[in-house]
This record gives sequence, structure tokens and C-alpha cells, in this order.
Amino acid sequence: MEVKTSRYKLSRSWDGVIVTQADFQSLQAIKHELIDFTGVLRSWNGSGSGACSGGWTGIKCVKGQVIAIQLPFKGLGGRISEKIVRLTRLPSLTILALQHNNISGSIPDNWGVLAGNSSYQLQFLNLDDNLISGTIPVSLGKLGLLQEISLSHNKIVGPIPDELGKISRLQKIDLSYNAINGSFPDTFTNLTSLVSLNLENNRLGNQMPDGMEKLQNLAQLNLKNNQLEGHIPESLGNISGISQLDLSENNFIGEIPASFVSLANLTSFNVSYNNLSGSVPSLFSKKFNSSSFVGNLQLCGYSASTVCPSPSPLSIAPSPEEVSKHHHHHKLSSKDIILIGVGALLAVLLILCCILLCCLMKKKSTSKEKSGKSTVGKAVEKEAPVGGPQVESGGEMGGKLVHFDGPFLFTADDLLCATAEIMGKSTYGTAYKATLEDGSQVAVKRLREKTTKGQKEFEAEAAALGRVRHPNLLALRAYYLGPKGEKLLVFDYMTQGSLASFLHARGPEIVINWPTRMNIAVGVARGLNYLHTQENMIHGNLTSSNILLDEQTNPHIADFGLNLLMTAAANTNVIATAGTLGYRAPELSKLKNASTKTDVYSLGVIILELLTGKSPGEPMNGMDLPQWVASIVKEEWTNEVFDLELMRDTQTIGDDELLNTLKLALHCVDPSPAARPEVQQVLQQLEEIKPELAAAASSGDDGAKVPGPQSE
Repeated sequence: MEVKTSRYKLSRSWDGVIVTQADFQSLQAIKHELIDFTGVLRSWNGSGSGACSGGWTGIKCVKGQVIAIQLPFKGLGGRISEKIVRLTRLPSLTILALQHNNISGSIPDNWGVLAGNSSYQLQFLNLDDNLISGTIPVSLGKLGLLQEISLSHNKIVGPIPDELGKISRLQKIDLSYNAINGSFPDTFTNLTSLVSLNLENNRLGNQMPDGMEKLQNLAQLNLKNNQLEGHIPESLGNISGISQLDLSENNFIGEIPASFVSLANLTSFNVSYNNLSGSVPSLFSKKFNSSSFVGNLQLCGYSASTVCPSPSPLSIAPSPEEVSKHHHHHKLSSKDIILIGVGALLAVLLILCCILLCCLMKKKSTSKEKSGKSTVGKAVEKEAPVGGPQVESGGEMGGKLVHFDGPFLFTADDLLCATAEIMGKSTYGTAYKATLEDGSQVAVKRLREKTTKGQKEFEAEAAALGRVRHPNLLALRAYYLGPKGEKLLVFDYMTQGSLASFLHARGPEIVINWPTRMNIAVGVARGLNYLHTQENMIHGNLTSSNILLDEQTNPHIADFGLNLLMTAAANTNVIATAGTLGYRAPELSKLKNASTKTDVYSLGVIILELLTGKSPGEPMNGMDLPQWVASIVKEEWTNEVFDLELMRDTQTIGDDELLNTLKLALHCVDPSPAARPEVQQVLQQLEEIKPELAAAASSGDDGAKVPGPQSE
């Protein structure tokens, strides 16, 4: 597909002049350094007679001199030849657009070979969405006519050169989604022609410079997800034409500058997840929704639940006479204090006695049944009724317990008197391993208070989740609603823990072979496919930490559908923190909405995790796991990415199984959502790679839905 970039559109027709010999040689050198996977550069042949006639793909000429190289979305690999600078020695090359390819290596650093020469004509440089590494060359500052520089979604490291701030004609700078560090360049305040500046998702620190008001042409400023600190400059409010401003996910402190209310053209604004305090201007709270301000614990006034405290006449300090009068009427005697203390102690003892009595009564009841089985044991023997969920009272403690199908039933008292061991915490709540009195074990998730929906809506959603059954999904077996609003979810307990701990927290003596890893990958794909196709449900936070393994190392996806139980505000926080260890698809930072394609991206990262043995949270030269794998593969060191255990396990690995699985995983983590496959396609390809796994049913009896709730 030919991708046209209207911003760089050149309509000049061929003037009949054959390309100059110097430019022809430079183009041949460029072609030699590129890897043409799809054959788009086959037209670059012969003596160059067709280069300027439109016969060479992506080449535009004037008077025999190349003025544009436009090859976006061509699947090109290799490197950018330093000889490309030869094309700038004459008043020729104006546009270099190689975005959305697989080009690696670094940006040529010899742009300054003709320092001070006015013949540098390059105006548009676009290398977005490649695999380019290294630093931004200081010599780019010699391109005095440059209007646009776009280097987003690469692996660029190091600081931003101050020299970029000396290119007075720059209108657009996009360096987003790299690993750039250092500070925000002071020289950027000199770019008075700048219209758009995007530095999102880097590691810039320190404070923003003074003098931002000089950028009067600035319309878009995106500094999201850096490490910027200090106060937000008041001077930003003096840039009258700014329309989009994103300062979210930094370490800014203080209040939102009062000057911001004068930004009449502002249509997009976000300062969420900083350390801001004070009140949001009323104009902003009406114009922008709460997602623009969440994550600032001391910020108020942007929603009904964050009302700022208003000053009251009663808060005025009382006079000494009033203080004396107050103490006279309310001072407690020693007797009063002792009585209050004794009363409080008795209340605590009474509560403890009630709990102890409850558990003792339960034990007494159990001991009378020695000839048979325990209460839980009898439930195992009789199995859960086929009529569907049972609604029971909360026992001695009150509340409500709702059972779905499962291997056994238990009472609310059984659950509340069980010994509990914390297994982990997440955005949704705390997970426990609960051991019932008869030794049976279940997993219990205690949901965070004030994050769940109202009881009626919660019960309806929980009933729907309780009907979801698939061998690779962790089944919700019951839930408990306490008399004081506490909410517990009960699941099967998985003996081998999470995939994350299975892979990364094992001893050196434990080896995980290839069939085991592929069985896990296929199982996760099956469970996710069932969610997408049968339940029309998005997971939204798929990681190796919420894939749990049973005794046979079969995977069970956990935490699916929990977003349905939560309030909108709680889900906003979940999305913002989802995948913080490297599982989050890049588009989630902007769209804030999970989709089947963001789930597939997470699945791709998990498959890479199985192949490499590396955790996505590990630092890898400033790259995330997909970027690191892609960089190794492009250097043709493919075997370097695989876990050493797999390299020793060649007897159980068929020809090309590792390589084909790697290709599939990289397809899943493509930066473009449209380019990723659906999970059904991923599952099909995994089963083709390992045909012996395809025979296993993707769902069995456990895949059927449980009938609806029944009340007793």
C-alpha cells in the first residue's frame, strides 16, 4: 500500500533531467545499507536514468538533484547510510521520510561536515516507529532550515542536544516513546516558530525552564510520563494559542497555575498522576472530566467526590474567654476518663469473645460428626446443586454468602474462621490463601473498600462472572458480602502460584522445558480467546502475575471481569497502572481504553517472556522486552534471545518451532494495533507450531455456563 504524507507532498513533475552522478552514487550507497524485505527497491536499478522520472519508488527530483526520499511503511530493515548526507551537500534533499519501517542502527552524525554552509536544505526528517538506537546527533543542529524532526517510537537514549534549540525554523519536534534522559533543554524556549512539541514517555527530569511564554506559536505540548518535578511554570498560561496540554504522570507539585484559566483555546488538558494540591479552577472542572485530574491525592474540586472544604465562620480561632468557658463545661474528670477506658476495653473483649465463640461452636459441631465427614467434607460428598448458585445467610457474623458451582461448599463461618496467608496485593485488592478447618484451601480476594459498585449492581455483575467457565480461566466459586460493606471473592487455589514466580523465582535446579512453556502459551491463548469470542469480554491487565498454574502446570487466567465490579473512578486508576512492568500496549497511554488488540499485545509479551526467560520488568539498556528482542533479531543474532535452557533442550524442540513462535510473538507486539492478529489467529498458529497440543479440547464440560442464581 502506498502511504502518502500530505504534509510533505511534492507535485513537481519530471523535468527531463537525469539524476546527477553524485546523487546516483549516494542513492546506491543508501540502498546497499538497507535490507529490502519486500522488494520495493527493485526499481532502484540501472544507471539512474529512471531515478528522476518517477521510476524509482519514493524518489523525487528537481533538475537532476534528489529533493525527497519518501519510503514510509515499506518494511525496510538495515541501517541509514552516512552517505545520505552527501545528498545535502547540494541545494537538493528537502525531505527524508523513512517512518514505520524496521530500520536499526543510529542516526548519522556527520551532518556537520559542511558546518556553516548555507546549502543544507533538509526541512523534514521523519524516522518515527523504527528500531533506531544511539543518541540524537549534535550535528543535527547544523540543519538550519529544518522545520520538522520526528523520531518517536524508537530506542534513542541520552540527552536532547541543546543545539536543537538553535534551529529557529523548527515547527514540530516529536521525540516521544524513547529512553531519552537528562533535562528539559533551556534552549527550547528560543524556538519561537514551534507549533508542536511531544516528549511523551521518556525519562526527562529536573524542572521545566523559565521563559516558556516566548513560544507564542505553540499549540500542542505533551510532556506525559517523564520525571519532571517542581512547580508547573506559570508562564505556560501566557501562551494564548495553546490547545493541547498534557503534563500527566510526572512529579509536579503545587497548585494548577491560576494563569491557565485564560487559555481560551485549550481543548485537551491533563495533569493526572502528579503530586498537585489545592483546588481545580471551577472553569476547568466544568470543561474537563475527572480523568484530567485523578491521581493527585491533595487535589480537590474536580468531581462530586472531591469537593474542597470551604472556610467556615466556626473555624475562626476562639477568644481566650471562649476557650476558658469551653474547658469549664467540657473538661472530663478522672472518673469519667477511667469509665470511658474500661468501657472501650469491654467492647473490644466482647467482640473477640463473639468471634471465638463462633469458631468454638463450629468446632463443636464438627466434632459431633466424626462418624461422617466435616461440614465442608459433606459438601464435597453431595456436590453443589445443579440448580445454580445458592444464596445463604452470613452465619453468626451476618452478611450474605453466594455459592456457584465448585468442588465443595462452605459456610460463611467456615470462611471467616479460616487461617489466611497474604499472597499478594493488586489494584483491585489483597489476595489470600485461606485454609479451611478441614484442610481445604481456597483463594480469597478482599476487594478494596469504596472502589466497588453498589450492592445491587455488584451482585448482578458477580452472578454473571460466576457463570463463566473454561479450563484456562480461574473460576469464581463464591462471594461474600459483609454486614459492614466488605466484599470477598472466592476462587480455586492454584498450587504452583503465578507464571511470573514459576519463571523468575525458581531455583537453578528447576528446569522448564519447551513442551511445558508451549502448553502454557496455548492455554493462555485459549482462555483469552474464550473471553473475547464467547464472553465478549476484554481482560485489560493481562500479565504473567495473574496467570496461575495448577498441579499439572496448566494455566488459569485470573482477574478477568473484575473491572465490571468496580466504579468508573477505580477502573480509571486500574487502566493507568495496568501493565506497569512492560505488558501495556503503547496506545493505552493515549486511548485509555483496553481492547482485544491491547490484550493480544500483552499475550505477545508473555510469549516473549516464555521464550527468553526474561521478565518484562528487567532493565535492558533502556528498552522494554519487545524492543530488546526486536533489536537482537535485526542484528541476526536470533539465538541470543532464547532462554539458555531452551538452547540445551533441542531434543524436545521441533525444527523452526522456536523461530516461528518468536515471529508470532513479535507480530502480537507490533506497535500498530491494526497490524496485530486477533487472539483466535494467535491460537491457531500456536497449535500449528505444536500440533500435538491442538488435540486438547479448548473447552470441555467446564466450559459450559452455570445456570442463573437461585435464592433460598
